[in-house]
Amino acid sequence: MLNVNDIHSYYGKAHILGGLSFDVPRGEVVALLGRNGAGKSTTMKSVMQLVRPRQGSVSFQGQELIGKPAFRVAKAGLGYVPEDRRIFTDLTVLENLEVGRQPPRDGAPEWTMEQLFEIFPNLAERRTNRGKHLSGGEQQMLTIGRTLMGNPLLLLLDEPSEGIAPVIVEEMAETILKLKSEGLTVMISEQNLHFARAVADRAIIIEGGEKKFDGSFTELEAHPEIRDAYLSV
Repeated sequence: MLNVNDIHSYYGKAHILGGLSFDVPRGEVVALLGRNGAGKSTTMKSVMQLVRPRQGSVSFQGQELIGKPAFRVAKAGLGYVPEDRRIFTDLTVLENLEVGRQPPRDGAPEWTMEQLFEIFPNLAERRTNRGKHLSGGEQQMLTIGRTLMGNPLLLLLDEPSEGIAPVIVEEMAETILKLKSEGLTVMISEQNLHFARAVADRAIIIEGGEKKFDGSFTELEAHPEIRDAYLSV
């Protein structure tokens, strides 16, 4: 579904991604792993064209994305949940969800508010609350819900377990597994190896903007030296 080939992304003169390549097949949950500063968020933003790679290719269902404005990328069927959430704090839960609405698209699950409230009962209880009155975990749920209202084919989740309570992390893992069961393809960026192992089919490890490992978690567990070199604090 997604093919990233030899991308080089920069912030000013800082060379962040140095020839990164990977694939995300349809129906998989893929975890992009690495320490803080490894380039995970930049990878997500490069796919979404919020950061423009200066070299390489980002292809989604055979369509080249590089050079397209970010809203066109979203309309092509990619949903992006940023690490900093970016909800509309003065809008209610219902209004935030409505902002994300896009028409149904072939091959993607079609989401309604009622379905989202089944997955996120906390949001159902707070549907008339403004975003600024939600907890951090509830804001994370709202950001995911708003993105799902766009009926994406591929969901990009940047650090979904970051900064939220352990009980909410468990709920988040259950949510990702439910999304997979609905047929949604998901890519998450994570530092939390335990969380990633619980939800993902495959791990891609990056360090310094370069790929160091790409394989199953069984393969990763068979090579503890890779885990220790690139994931240990």
